[in-house]
Amino acid sequence: MTQDFTTTEMRDARYVMHPLTDARANLQSGSLIVDRGEGIHVYDLAGNRYIEAMAGLWSVGLGFSEPRLVEAATRQMARLPYYHPFGQKGHGPMVDLAERLVTMAPVPMSKAFFTNSGSEANDTVIKMLWYRANALGQTRRKKIISRHRAYHGITVAAGSLTGIPANHTAFDLPLPGFLHLTAPHYRRNARPGESEEDFATRLAQELEDLILREGPETIAAFFGEPVMGAGGVLVPPRTYWQKIQAVLARHDILLVADEVICGFGRTGRMFGCETYDIRPDVMVLSKQLSSSYLPISAILLNERVFEPIADQTHAIGTFGHGFTGGGHPVAAAVAIETLRIIQERGLVAHVAEVGAWMQDRLAGLAGHPLVDEIRGVGLIAAVELTPARVAGDGAWPPGALGRRAVLHLQQAGVISRAMGDALAFCPPMIIDRDGVDAIVAALRIALDACLKEMAR
Repeated sequence: MTQDFTTTEMRDARYVMHPLTDARANLQSGSLIVDRGEGIHVYDLAGNRYIEAMAGLWSVGLGFSEPRLVEAATRQMARLPYYHPFGQKGHGPMVDLAERLVTMAPVPMSKAFFTNSGSEANDTVIKMLWYRANALGQTRRKKIISRHRAYHGITVAAGSLTGIPANHTAFDLPLPGFLHLTAPHYRRNARPGESEEDFATRLAQELEDLILREGPETIAAFFGEPVMGAGGVLVPPRTYWQKIQAVLARHDILLVADEVICGFGRTGRMFGCETYDIRPDVMVLSKQLSSSYLPISAILLNERVFEPIADQTHAIGTFGHGFTGGGHPVAAAVAIETLRIIQERGLVAHVAEVGAWMQDRLAGLAGHPLVDEIRGVGLIAAVELTPARVAGDGAWPPGALGRRAVLHLQQAGVISRAMGDALAFCPPMIIDRDGVDAIVAALRIALDACLKEMAR
């Protein structure tokens, strides 16, 4: 059969290579083409409406087509459409945003450095840590500790931090010097009879043992998401972060909090660090910083990190790193307006209230034959599926049920994402209880459709 390459879908298949996609599969049918968005909904070219239950990529906190963000971008575009921060240059929106971020941080911070994505930001932090170690004469302190199932980005260095096999396979990653520990997923990784606190104690001891084995003087930092996102929405067990931080402090190892998903209200507090009492030396921010209307990310550094770097730049004459679009004035203006809206509309408190509703409503699916575990906090959740109770062990390969469930969910009018056999839910922070109920109702329809398929 001759393919019609005049449709947008098939032109997509012909000309676009997509991230995180089976390229061969896309050649056959192209992609779902999203044409417009409004509030919590997006619409395809045929006019079909979907609840965007992933807020794009965990990121459109204010929903789609927020007029104040459009106006902020338009005003700044007319005044100063572009400038850069290189060589002691700057502009007002970048300065205003840096001041706001540093002063609103949950722990004392000193400076903000701007990049364009979470991947670029984490990659930059790694370079900063190496630069700092050299400035201090600690030339062996270059190793970085992360965790299995962590997601910190996809550049070569940030991809090495990431602990997801699909992001490593065939890329020759991770690079040497990137170390990964057990993911803090209590249900999957705890031993029989082990309490959450005992599990946390064991993971802290695993960190201690790794540090002693590698040598504390060789470890630069530990990177962690307060709640692990793309790895499956893994909520830390009780006392986990307190025990991890105690080990790091004992060995003078820096802590980097990757707040790219959790930041700006997603967990029901302004930052995930507040939800779990984390006191980092570096914070990485992106996604909801501009509600993803424009690319922007920020790194916040405390004095302990910044001062040696500043000394080294003075000795060399420059900090030889930066991005053409870093701190872009239009993106910065949109981010400032985003933060204003979050504050003015009380969205952090709203997330705490509606998030509790979402967690409760999803918990009502716990008795479904295909549901293995439901986990989450605030407006971020995962529903882990298992085919074993219905089809037997090994009947469906890992990830197959998740892929089918996402397709049925899309047919029911909700866009989600499969992380293996776990379905992720991270809707715009403006969603209300009715929107949550619509997601849960569509999910039940999708799970029942999967059951019917398995019966056939």
